[in-house]
Amino acid sequence: MSRDAAIGLFSGGLDSILACRMIQAQGITVLALKFVTPFFDDHLLARREEYCAEILRKYGITVQVVDCGLEYMELLKNPKYGFGKNFNPCVDCKIFMLTRARPMSQRRDTLRVIERESGCEDILLRPLCAKRLPETKPEREGVVDRERLLDFTGRGRRRQMELAEGFGIREYPAPAGGCILTDPNLGGRIDRYYRDRFASGDGRLRENDIRLLLLGRQFHLPGGHWFILGRNQQENDRIQALADEEDWVLTMTERPGPTGLARRPPLSLDQPAGDELCRLAAGLVVRFGGKKEGRGSRAEVRVRQAGNASKMIVEPLEDSRFLDWRF
Repeated sequence: MSRDAAIGLFSGGLDSILACRMIQAQGITVLALKFVTPFFDDHLLARREEYCAEILRKYGITVQVVDCGLEYMELLKNPKYGFGKNFNPCVDCKIFMLTRARPMSQRRDTLRVIERESGCEDILLRPLCAKRLPETKPEREGVVDRERLLDFTGRGRRRQMELAEGFGIREYPAPAGGCILTDPNLGGRIDRYYRDRFASGDGRLRENDIRLLLLGRQFHLPGGHWFILGRNQQENDRIQALADEEDWVLTMTERPGPTGLARRPPLSLDQPAGDELCRLAAGLVVRFGGKKEGRGSRAEVRVRQAGNASKMIVEPLEDSRFLDWRF
């Protein structure tokens, strides 16, 4: 094993694969870090070992999956360099990852800010475009041969694909959007969650809240109570899996329909206000549920909370009642 080692920030895309392989080709051991949050690559937490083995087999890269969800959620409260077009704190995101990785933006002034703020100034190496940037300490000290680094620029992938072919890499991911914080719709939901914190009661940030925000139809019931409806069986299963003990989980008993989840309602089903709220939620379940003889009609809905279950028969809620509840 080489006495020299490098840490790589690994997105899983072609550029990060090639950057790691280029440094490995100079006899330097590379540990690639794959950061995961509820906003990007969250699904990898359920298959860490499988993913790491897959990357090693396909590309010869040792990768470690790092869950930094709660820390990243705290970052979103007040990123120093603000947000991009949507709810994406891209500069602070890079600083955060480099700070975590210590032992993108393509603008040079932004690159220098990221290096300085993360404490990685003069040791942050970008193998694919290094020759277009100032020489770094690893290059000056001969740890890395600058002549074997590249001067890529722009968004074209032809040179990357040629380089991949040279490494014998023929299977790699297509370019993808990645971070949901850049999505105008989902980013907007998350922005509202941070502004209102309507789901938490105690004001705490919770990763499962973010996961629920990415699912189904979203509603604010009267009083500001958060309610989610699945749109298909996959979402129904996911909602069931994300339910907490204090949530209300609603399903139709005799016809197919969406799973509904009221997130931490502060009311008891035994209270008149709680029963009224639950009937509104059940009416939404029936409204978006299966029809009887081609028409919406009253149906039985099962409500589960903390292991206890009850049933109620409700009419489908009229559209005019809930149009203002959606977000």
